[in-house]
Amino acid sequence: FVLVTAASVTGCAGAVALAPVALWAVGFTSAGIAAGSYAAGMMSSAAIANGGGVAAGSLVAVLQSAGAAGLPVVANVAVASAGAATGWLTSKLARTKTDKENTE
Repeated sequence: FVLVTAASVTGCAGAVALAPVALWAVGFTSAGIAAGSYAAGMMSSAAIANGGGVAAGSLVAVLQSAGAAGLPVVANVAVASAGAATGWLTSKLARTKTDKENTE
């Protein structure tokens, strides 16, 4: 139980801490979309698909907002939940593998 809880807490905290880093790494920065980045490619594709502009509420617009202003509370909760679930699943898979190895 302790391992599962620790893995879930670690996944939760890690996901919340790394989300802004991931946004920055792909080019969604506080100064705008970085030229030549993956985000710039996304923006270009979105603009072409929408006839020259990026639609409000689109994925590119939401990610740019998060890159510029940080994640809102609702997004932090979603990221934390996904991280916790990933940590929990990882600990369960690791435990299942260890249990199988111990019985062989």
